[in-house]
Amino acid sequence: MERPDLAEYAARSSASRGRRYAEPFKDHRPAFERDRDRIIHCAAFRRLEYKTQVFVNHEGDYYRTRLTHSLEVAQIARGIARQMRLNEDLVEALALAHDLGHTPFGHTGEEVLNRLMAGHGGFEHNRQSLRIVEVLEERYPGFSGLNLSWETREGIIKHSSLGGISPDDPARDYAPGLCPTLEAQLIDLADEIAYNNHDIDDGLKSGYIRLADLDTVELWQETWAAVREKFPGADESRLIYQTISHLIGNLMRDLVETSTQAIAAAGIETLEDVRSHGRNLIGFSRALGEKNRLLKKFLRKKLYNHYKVERMRLKTEKFLTFLFQTYLAHPQLLPWEQQEKCEVFGRERAVCDYVAGMTDRYALDEYRRLTEPYARV
Repeated sequence: MERPDLAEYAARSSASRGRRYAEPFKDHRPAFERDRDRIIHCAAFRRLEYKTQVFVNHEGDYYRTRLTHSLEVAQIARGIARQMRLNEDLVEALALAHDLGHTPFGHTGEEVLNRLMAGHGGFEHNRQSLRIVEVLEERYPGFSGLNLSWETREGIIKHSSLGGISPDDPARDYAPGLCPTLEAQLIDLADEIAYNNHDIDDGLKSGYIRLADLDTVELWQETWAAVREKFPGADESRLIYQTISHLIGNLMRDLVETSTQAIAAAGIETLEDVRSHGRNLIGFSRALGEKNRLLKKFLRKKLYNHYKVERMRLKTEKFLTFLFQTYLAHPQLLPWEQQEKCEVFGRERAVCDYVAGMTDRYALDEYRRLTEPYARV
């Protein structure tokens, strides 16, 4: 059963638009809880364990991966949803699914595949996440995909701005002119809270960011000062951890308060009011939003554009471009099941799906198998 005190404007499993395919279920879980469970057990979710967040998997066991990042997003998103009386099952399903379509090697992989797929529909990780849960997962008799609820699929494709919708775009099936549920709206910001703060942690641990560098970041300095006052005898490493923890809490609190006020001010009473409002209702206050923007700017300059990250980015561009172009020119190198998919989806899209689904480690191993004479094939 879903929690009985959901807000009137929260999404409810009982009011879902349903699934694409009728199924005989073995139990009576709410629809969004079932979606969450199917996502956790799918192959694409497990592969996130070895996909890059910022640091490639072989660079160290400490750093976040797409899997641990997704778990952190889910924890933050559920905390926000609980305070706002939104549907935690839908929120958790969307948080765990939001990066299913990411490539190996992070955003670099996405940029490479989008460039290589120019003229063939391009590549964008939200659309790939939807493609995974609708087409590529093969677990159930009678249909492809996970057969998730309409609201979960809508939240996946509306995770961030859709941009233009072409006539053959799968997003056309998900009410592109309407706002998504509040549960879907909060995922993008829970994602931002998670990656901003764990990227600080990973950046400091790696040495790419120094603690002194953060002196220029107002949001960090305010929180650091408050934590030092609260724990005057704590060592530096504990202060760093507590500052990140408090910063996450402060961002969540601001988001809940600001969003609750926006919902009340807009006179939102039902889910239909949310959908027809014309703009998202979940967001930070103007003051904290600006401070958070400056934190993101700092991370872009100091961490994401660090020369060592750039060196790895150039190498991964080479790996993925080689793999894509080699498979495209010589599809007989693909495993049998992937060769069959070339007949179904077209060679370019089938090769794109295959490369996008690789983990960092598998892509590097495959590159060695195809280039090194003495590598076992």
